[in-house]
Amino acid sequence: MLFPTLTFALFFAVVLPTSWALRDRTELWKVMILIASYVFYGWWDWRFLGLIIAVTVVNEIAAIGVFRSDDDAVRKRITAAAVVANLVLLGFFKYYGFFISSLDRNLGVSLPLLDVVLPVGISFFTFQGISYVVDTYRRDMAPVPLLDAAVYLAFFPQLVAGPIVRASEFMPQLRNRQPAHRVQAGEAALLIGRGLFKKVVISSFLADAIVDDVFATPKAYGTLDVLFGIYGYAIQIYADFSGYTDIAIGIALLLGFQFPLNFDKPYAAVSVQDFWRRWHMTLSRWLRDYLYFPLGGNRGGQLKTYRNLLITMTLGGLWHGAAGTFIAWGLYQGLALGLERFASSARGEPDTPIGVADIRIQEIAALHTGSKLEPWRADPTSPVPFKPLQVTNRWLARFVTFHVVCVGWVLFRADSLGRVGEIASALISGLTTAPSLTTPLVVATVVASLATHFVPPLYGVQARAIVSRLPPAALGLALGLWIFVVAALGPSGVSPFIYFQF
Repeated sequence: MLFPTLTFALFFAVVLPTSWALRDRTELWKVMILIASYVFYGWWDWRFLGLIIAVTVVNEIAAIGVFRSDDDAVRKRITAAAVVANLVLLGFFKYYGFFISSLDRNLGVSLPLLDVVLPVGISFFTFQGISYVVDTYRRDMAPVPLLDAAVYLAFFPQLVAGPIVRASEFMPQLRNRQPAHRVQAGEAALLIGRGLFKKVVISSFLADAIVDDVFATPKAYGTLDVLFGIYGYAIQIYADFSGYTDIAIGIALLLGFQFPLNFDKPYAAVSVQDFWRRWHMTLSRWLRDYLYFPLGGNRGGQLKTYRNLLITMTLGGLWHGAAGTFIAWGLYQGLALGLERFASSARGEPDTPIGVADIRIQEIAALHTGSKLEPWRADPTSPVPFKPLQVTNRWLARFVTFHVVCVGWVLFRADSLGRVGEIASALISGLTTAPSLTTPLVVATVVASLATHFVPPLYGVQARAIVSRLPPAALGLALGLWIFVVAALGPSGVSPFIYFQF
């Protein structure tokens, strides 16, 4: 079930009033929202409901076992078994075909190639299951009743494409739900309206106008078309994914839940490290806390730190899909982070070693105010746990960072490494070819979308304040009119969100 469809509108028109009608009957509300979430997920393929139920039961049993045991060795074994179970499940559905094909191609080993269908959202709810068990092991939280765990893993706003909400963030809100008068309906309406525009208008337009054609047959186009095809994809994937999370966060707000921020103007980043503080922030923090730090983080010297960065980002690339291009993209990101860290050290800007225990007080993040880059200060929300490269020219740094990121997007979007080579060749050899896809509207869409990353935050605060003062009837009418405008500007039909495939 896709958010920007009539089917979902009818579904939510039933769920929302029912949710608030049951707000004082907590257990009944949980049952209702769980059934609604299973209907939402089963609308795609009901057979995979058994999968998410199995993930829920396995992680609940593991969390209870970890919490009740006083033997540290037993607790570690249970946690490891739960993590392995989640990863095996994810690996079978996501990587079985890739693994079997690689064995056959590289080693001549022939094994049965099954037609395995990738369940929507499996990467997200398995990661949430892992965080639930690991947080219980770390004593950051106690296990919750099975019904609560089921609601957490299946909660439909973020079920299929995030953001990755941790149990320690979700469970307190489930136990102490907000009263109706405290629901941030104005902010929710703004988020939903913004997300719909990003997905239905911006993302769909750029995909149809230039991106799909350039990445399918790059040799048919000149340098300018290929360049704006790359820029267009950078905007498309941002509009598509951040549009989904805007809608998800807005829907959750209407149901009384506050989700963590997942994007923070990523193309305003002054370094690759800064970019990963702003892009898919919940995944960045997940990789930091459950992979980078357990590997040793930045303790143990520079070489081990570089190793940990490469492993973390390469596995982060593999998380996105079973393809050589995703592995190359993750490796590329790890190398970029390592090079920036090396440059920072070479300029005499060492970091403070950080461990899991003191992560909340020793993380370092950039604070940008005015026209200067201010000194670094501790920030417990930073998903990249070391000091970024200091810069003196912010706009030059942003220009370079954006193009470094765009090179990575070529690896991410291309269907093969050979296609990456074709795109690079077309960029160089097509200087004399006249553009056929780079229309003024395409250029304006790319430029305007990038410009939004530099709008002062105060304007957003003012917009939320104005909308929050609207009466419910006026707010509903305004959102309805906006949806009508979006539908008129968008194409017929709605393509699936990009991150549904992950």
